[in-house]
Order: sequence, then C-alpha cells, then structure tokens
Amino acid sequence: MTYRIASLFTGIGGFDLGFERAGFEITFQCEIDKFCSSILQRHWPDVKRHEDISNVSHTDIPVSDVWAGGFPCQDVSVARMGPRAGLKGRRSGLFFEFSRLLESGRPRVVVIENVPGLLSSHGGRDFQIIIQTLASFGYGVGWRVLNSRYFGVPQSRSRVFIVGCHRDRRGPGGILFEPQRGTGDHQKGRSNGKKPVSPFKTRVGNPSKGPVTPALAYCLYACSARHTGTDWSRNYVSYPDGRVRRYMPIEAERLQGFPDGWTVSENGSSLATDPDSPRYHALGNAVTVPVAEWLARRIETYLMGLASWDCADTTGDRVSSRELAPVI
Repeated sequence: MTYRIASLFTGIGGFDLGFERAGFEITFQCEIDKFCSSILQRHWPDVKRHEDISNVSHTDIPVSDVWAGGFPCQDVSVARMGPRAGLKGRRSGLFFEFSRLLESGRPRVVVIENVPGLLSSHGGRDFQIIIQTLASFGYGVGWRVLNSRYFGVPQSRSRVFIVGCHRDRRGPGGILFEPQRGTGDHQKGRSNGKKPVSPFKTRVGNPSKGPVTPALAYCLYACSARHTGTDWSRNYVSYPDGRVRRYMPIEAERLQGFPDGWTVSENGSSLATDPDSPRYHALGNAVTVPVAEWLARRIETYLMGLASWDCADTTGDRVSSRELAPVI
C-alpha cells in the first residue's frame, strides 16, 4: 500500500523528498516563495501546488494520510536577537492558517517542524497554543528535538518536530521515540586513523595543502551569498596559504541531505544578478532530508499498524483504530 502526504510551507521539498524516499506519494504542495516554487516545479512537475496558504481550502488538498509542514520560524527564533513576536507575528502567525485547514481536513497524522526557539517563545505559551490546538481537533500529540548530525549529515542542526495522531494518544510516542538503544557513535579511524588537524576540524584532499573545514558544521541559516561578516563566519573553509571561503551551494545541499544541484533552477541559475543567494536562503530554511526520511519510515510503520488493527476489527478480535480513546 502506498501512503500519501500533503506538504504545506513546502520550501524546496525537504519533507517531500524524505517521505518520497520512504515510499510515500506526494499529493499536494503549498509554497509562496517564487524561487522555491521553481525548484518544486522542476522536481515534482505533476504535483498539485498552491502559493498562498491563506487562499487554500481544505477541499483543495487531496485526501492524504499525512500532512507535514514547518510554518515560518522568524517570529519565534532566538536568532532574532531581540523581542520575539511569536505567533502574533505576521510570519509565524501563519500557523493559524495551517490549523484552519487542519480543523476541517484532519488527516491521520500531522507533522510540524520548527526551530527550538518555539519551545520558549512567550515563555512557552506559544508552544502551548499549538499543542492545545492540535488536541482540540482530536490529536494525541508528542514532540522531540532532533539534531541532523545524528542522521548521517555533518551539520549540527536542532529542530523540534511535533507529531499528532488523530484519536490516538499513544501514536506520537511510538513514532518519535525508539525503544531500542543504539550501539554508540563509533568515530571512524580512532587511534589507528589519520591524525586530525584538530579535534574539531578535518583536512580535505592533500594532507599538507588541502583545505581545512569543520568536521561538524554549524547550523546553516537562511542567508545571502554576500559576505556580511556574520552570515557565514562560523562555517568556512580555510587554506594553508591564508585564503578563506564560505561553503559553496553544493556543499550546503550535501549538509542538508539533498542531491547535488537540487537548488539549481530549470534555466541553470536562480537570479542573474545574484544567482546563489536564493539557494543559500532556501537551504537555510529547509528540513534536513534524512531526518524527514527517518520520520516517514516511523510513520509508515505506524500507519501499517493501524491498517492491521482495522482488518482485525472485522473479526472482533481488536478495537478499530477509529475507536481508539480520544485525547483528554
């Protein structure tokens, strides 16, 4: 059985690509940014797509098992270095447009992604509003902060993921938290491997002349291609002769788990006067693909379990997923 996902605030398709790799069918996308929409059109030309979520009705969204999206983070992010408007802000307040659709659509699973600053916005009250809103629609809700560095990409990128399961208070925990314990993070090489430049940096290529780069990149931000002093000063590549450069767009794509060239538009560039800025900005806002794929596979297992429960219910052996205890 092929499960279906609709994405809102799609960006360049981090959720979409991750879920597609897990076998899901993409049914719907909503993205207002012109550059991001051009990337989506290139990779999913046949998927139904809308621009402004404010103009979307729940009837526009094809029936889907999962809805996923990360509403804009600007008004809840601690990176603003000042007072945060939170959900009262013009951009992060778009959560209420998402909830308007959710109230009528009510898919079996909903996934919301945002920056960890959401947890502390307005003393936690904004996060409480989101949880209570989902619960009022009949969703059992769970959340977990996941760091991309533990999903196969060398970038420290923490994001909070909220999962809601309709009329099932136990589902989110089963999706977000694995019962098994991992075997640990075995660093390649250890004492018998090549000697590192430092505990925090690694040399690429030529052992004496090759560039030096952080072994673990700092979180990518939505920034421009121009050097403004703070946009990329934490993530850079240095050379023995004193040269320093920022990451190239292809390197940023890899740090987010996208295929090389994912953010190159159909005409081979983005904007004639500043071709890389839209790429950096979109990648800084994107969901890391391997994290989305991990969640997708966990959700697939959950949905398969619901299907088996529904089948068993025909014999009266089990309670149907439609009769699971409502959220209290």
